Formats: sequence, C-alpha cells, structure tokens
Amino acid sequence: MKKNIAGLLTVLIVTALFFSGFTTKNNVDLSHYILDDEVMDYTVPNEGEMITYTKPVPTLNYSLFLGKSYVGFKEALGFKESRGDYTIINQFGYLGKYQFASATLRMIGIYNPDSFLNDSRLQEEAFTAYTARNKWILRRDIKRFKGKYVNGVKVTESGILAAAHLAGAGNVKKYLRSGGTIGFNDAFGTSIGYYLKKFSGYDTSFILPNRKAKVL
Repeated sequence: MKKNIAGLLTVLIVTALFFSGFTTKNNVDLSHYILDDEVMDYTVPNEGEMITYTKPVPTLNYSLFLGKSYVGFKEALGFKESRGDYTIINQFGYLGKYQFASATLRMIGIYNPDSFLNDSRLQEEAFTAYTARNKWILRRDIKRFKGKYVNGVKVTESGILAAAHLAGAGNVKKYLRSGGTIGFNDAFGTSIGYYLKKFSGYDTSFILPNRKAKVL
C-alpha cells in the first residue's frame, strides 16, 4: 500500500514539474490573434465553378502578308469573287471561292458541283488549271501588250489572267486588240479594265501555259 502511494506521489510530482515549464514569465500572449465570429468572403472558386470555367482565348493581333506572290494573287481574286467562301453559290449559279460556271468546270474535268463545293483543294486545283488554259490562249497578247497602257491602265500578265477569269479569254483579246473600245461588264457591272488595274503586278510565272489543262 505504501509502495502504491509513493508511486502515485512520484507521478504527480513529475506531472507538476512538466506543466510548470509552460507557465513561466516568458509565455507568449496569443490573444490578439483571436478572430471575431465574422462571415469571411473568399474569392477562390469552388469545384463546380472550376469545372465550368473556360479559359479566355487570347486575341491574336497579326496579319499574313502575301504581297504580290502567286498565292497573294489567288487570295486577292478569291476574296473579290466570293470573299473567300468555298461553299457559296451566287444568284446566277456560279460556284465556290472563284465563282466558276458549271460549263467551265466540265471543261477542266469536274462534273459534280456538290463535290466541288465541299472540296477546297479541288477548287484551288480548278483555279490553277483554268488559269493555265487562259494563259495559253492569251500567250501572244500577254507578250504584245505587257507593259503598255490601255485606257490609262498599265497591262500586266496577272491583270490579263484575272480579267480572263472574269470575262473569258476571248473577251479580253477583243478588249486589248481594240485598244479598250470593245469592253465587257459582268452581271454586277464589273469591267475588264477594273480587273486589269486591281490585279496588276502579281507574280503569275508559276502558271505554265497549258492548252488542255484539267484537274482530273
């Protein structure tokens, strides 16, 4: 019994000494860190908001400069014809980015207008083939009139080829050989002279004259 009492006293003394180490004069006062019971506002999104959050797409501020290259020529002409829309059919039945007539497409080997409208690569190949045909038809006129002025407009190879796309090679021949007196306007009032000027000076040397150029 005496041993039990002695053991209990020993435990109490050790415990008292242990806690007395935390009650010195150097204790830190943490009372000023106590927060009042206030409702705290947080701006951190919850899980649901994180799932639905869509990262803003940055606006890219640049433009592609094509200059007077052949690609620049195609893009400028395609924009004038249809604003670059491969799928458009205008009120007169002309098709695609470069506004081809169905008869013209058949001439270069394209017989399915629906497939043509849904195939941008085919449309680009059609433009190249048709331009190659026109360059062959107009090869002598390009050589003869290049660098000269007709109705105040300097004649260039690219201007001639663009005008042929608008009016047909035969009408461009008549216009040039008549000194601009025999004109042509399409259904929207666009003239050969306008195309000669607007598409002047592009590099169309990439196109080789080909009398029988076809896509397929």
